[in-house]
Amino acid sequence: MKKYSPALILFFVLISDFLIASDSGSVISETQTVHQLPDTLMVIPFILLLLMIATGPLFYKHFWEHNYPKIAISLGIVTVVYYLVFLKDAHSLLHTLTEYLSFIALLSSLFVASGGILIKVDKKSTPLLNVFFLAFGAIISNVIGTTGASMLLIRPFIKINQNRIKPYHIIFFIFIVSNIGGALTPIGDPPLFLGFLRGVPFFWVIENVWYIWIPAMILILALFFIVDSFNKGNEETKLQQTYSGKIEFKGLKNLIYLGIIILSVFIDPGVLSFVPSLAPFPIGIREIIMFLVVYISFKTADKEVLKANEFDFEPIKEVAYLFVGIFATMIPALQLIAHEASVLRDELNAGIFYWATGILSGLLDNAPTYLNFLSAAMGKYGLDINIKSEVQEFVIHDEIYLQAISVAAVFFGAITYIGNGPNFMVKSICERAGINMPSFFTYIFRYSIIILIPIFTIIWYIFFLGKG
Repeated sequence: MKKYSPALILFFVLISDFLIASDSGSVISETQTVHQLPDTLMVIPFILLLLMIATGPLFYKHFWEHNYPKIAISLGIVTVVYYLVFLKDAHSLLHTLTEYLSFIALLSSLFVASGGILIKVDKKSTPLLNVFFLAFGAIISNVIGTTGASMLLIRPFIKINQNRIKPYHIIFFIFIVSNIGGALTPIGDPPLFLGFLRGVPFFWVIENVWYIWIPAMILILALFFIVDSFNKGNEETKLQQTYSGKIEFKGLKNLIYLGIIILSVFIDPGVLSFVPSLAPFPIGIREIIMFLVVYISFKTADKEVLKANEFDFEPIKEVAYLFVGIFATMIPALQLIAHEASVLRDELNAGIFYWATGILSGLLDNAPTYLNFLSAAMGKYGLDINIKSEVQEFVIHDEIYLQAISVAAVFFGAITYIGNGPNFMVKSICERAGINMPSFFTYIFRYSIIILIPIFTIIWYIFFLGKG
């Protein structure tokens, strides 16, 4: 009997849900769709998956490395079956499938396109050079997204520091380039782009976040500089090595592919009215373009560049498997959170929105968390997140809530490996490069809580305490 990949099994289950939803006419706007809330026990698969992601590489590494796809898919199927059989809710599953395909299309296209670009910086590694490198990464993450910047720069960052590389280098890279750096534009991070699609003006973000972004970046970069100054590296190797001071680029044609990916982000009926919708199919023209870029950019890439970058598909494969499980199992958690936020919305101020959005963005996907709390904040004024004009009215009415939610969704994505898509990809690339990355819990308790939470607390105290 022929065996099928567990990923294919879940995909076909989700497609069957999509067909059921289409036939029954249940694929309608979120404002018209009312579904029974899931049982709170249905958050167990999500919690179990998070725990296994945290403990697997640490306590049962061999088993985890060989079975994590089956585990993620199996737990996802538990949630899928529950929604189909008990809640008769195929719409939520279709909505999640759509979000997942958009997520993986963006990540995979940026991963493959940037993998065909080789950046060589033949300069001596110093704390100051690293600070400038990370600051540059933070800035360009607003142009090519945190995923694009992370995939483009992580390999050269490793090579620059090859004689003194430590886990903290990668942790700060994740903090700055993969997350906080991308807080200034809707291109920078998925939550902000979703806000843009819903009606938040494109330049609203930079106008209202830059004066929070700058001090946060200065504090984190200053901490990195202090820590990196104590790292002397391999002194003997450094004395023997000479540097030309040159910066070399290869595979620049792939910049065209990166440009196509960024432009395709805006090929959406919500942005450009003339773009046709492919509903009820769970992908659009944007995702089709991105998947085509994956294929074409890989086929036309310079093989020497791919070899020099030690490029393979394992990091994106790991993200694809784990996040299909995460996206599926987090549906009940998100719906329960959305319900509670709606019930308690009149009691929530900007500070509570900041911490609630932030903490849950680190544990759940930050994009739907952003939308859930934005919807709750708009509900305080009787406004609907699904109506563009009302989102625009809300931005003018009281922007402190949107500011708190936007900053928290992006910044707090850095507190765990699963807070933002690039985090796990960077971790996987570094582990394949031989860097001993900290475990899930070590990352949180040794780095995130100690470094980020005090900075995020200062931001809360200055900008959001007692407001709203």
